[in-house]
Amino acid sequence: MTAPRYQEIKTGEIPTVTDDDGTHVRIVCGSFWGKKGPVDGIAADPIYLDVSVPPGERKTLPVETTRHAFAYVFAGDGKFCNASGPLAVPTESVGWADTKPPADAQNRSLVVFDRGDEVAVQAGEDGIRFLLVSGKPLEEPVAWYGPIVMNTQQELQQAFRELDQGTFLKK
Repeated sequence: MTAPRYQEIKTGEIPTVTDDDGTHVRIVCGSFWGKKGPVDGIAADPIYLDVSVPPGERKTLPVETTRHAFAYVFAGDGKFCNASGPLAVPTESVGWADTKPPADAQNRSLVVFDRGDEVAVQAGEDGIRFLLVSGKPLEEPVAWYGPIVMNTQQELQQAFRELDQGTFLKK
């Protein structure tokens, strides 16, 4: 088990790249468009991007086929298009039944992608801002509850005992 740790990154330490169409990408972790983010040393070797696409623009972003990827929309709306046909999963109640998901990925939507080498997004009339996260599969069991992720239910229970006792974070 990896010991819990924390990396404090100030906003000024996060590199930003801007494409000709006005798309801004902040690279929090991993490498993208020739820049490297400040967060490092994570087992899944994630690429964690904060992407802003201007209104009406269509943007294609590369994703390695060996990675799992998702997008979390937190401003604006748009359509994500790729061969896998991702499903927008609202992270808060938005008043629609599970049988008819929305056509657009709106604010507070999680979009999970299948394997592919790119993610394409068509921004709505207000543009769209989302986190695009991809990582290498760990190929191990996952047990999680709330903010804590472990491999087994026993490890998860131990972590919550340590959290209750104030010994979860070690220096």
